[in-house]
Amino acid sequence: MLAYALRRVAASIPVILAATFVVFLLVSLTGNPVDRLRLLDPPPPPEVLAAEEQRLFLDQPLLTRYWLWLSGILRGDFGPSVDEYLQIGPEVFSRFAVTFRLVLLAMLVALVLAVIVGVVSAVRQYTVIDYTSTFFGFLFLAMPSFWLAVLLKEGGVFANNNLGTTVFYTVGESSVVVEGGFWASFVDGLGHLILPTIALALINFASWSRYQRASMLEVLNSDYVRLARAKGLRWRKVMTRHALRTALIPLVTITALDLANIIGGAVVTETVFQWRGAGRLLLDAIRARDVHVVMAWLLVASVAVVLFNLLADLLYAKLDPRIRYD
Repeated sequence: MLAYALRRVAASIPVILAATFVVFLLVSLTGNPVDRLRLLDPPPPPEVLAAEEQRLFLDQPLLTRYWLWLSGILRGDFGPSVDEYLQIGPEVFSRFAVTFRLVLLAMLVALVLAVIVGVVSAVRQYTVIDYTSTFFGFLFLAMPSFWLAVLLKEGGVFANNNLGTTVFYTVGESSVVVEGGFWASFVDGLGHLILPTIALALINFASWSRYQRASMLEVLNSDYVRLARAKGLRWRKVMTRHALRTALIPLVTITALDLANIIGGAVVTETVFQWRGAGRLLLDAIRARDVHVVMAWLLVASVAVVLFNLLADLLYAKLDPRIRYD
């Protein structure tokens, strides 16, 4: 299994390099970030503009600039930012620490809900429970993520006003000042997570529950499940040890593939709730045409997607003993 994991990682490196080059090319062609200085009144001297272009490698050919960035990554240098005081590496990792907190919690909530609803819907097929879960599944699936986030934010404000106290935090990933030590900071961060997590989890739960239902129905109608029931095994044991484990494999696959979409949804959710996470960093970098910040953002996101898909592949062998990586 270790050899398989290493082969997968090695095969992912060209994919990541191709993605970074395409993004580097597209961002570089959007315009010159030094143009914002030329619009100042009065504009800086030509020597200042030339020095800024040299600092940002804009005086070099496109392929040379990409090679300078790539060789700098191998040394731990993510390149210069438009903001000369910004250290790209520490800033990107700190922002992604905020975003991944939201992404991982939302994925966990969505997975738990999807498994429960999908299994119950499959077992109670064509009942009121099945039709109700189907209705809400398609309802959340049809909702744009930004619209659902705005609804939850406004609902949180309405609830806080009626209760006379702040129960649902609607702005920021944490309070500016938190007194009371670690536990108070933990509770404060958890309070800020509630509404963004719900917004991000419900969108993904809707599609995942449909996959889980379809997979569970297929497994329940298989020959080995009927054989297990005919041998007299208890229904709970058949469901957990035989049916559910096999039915989870398609859900693991779609979850790994959806990680990139979840990160994209987190960008929208963070914007609505005004988080200082990776989403806001990306949008600010795009507006400033800060190509090295965009490249660093993409690199971290790409590595996360590759590692998550590798983890999903390794989970297959755990869920189904017939799968082996020799």
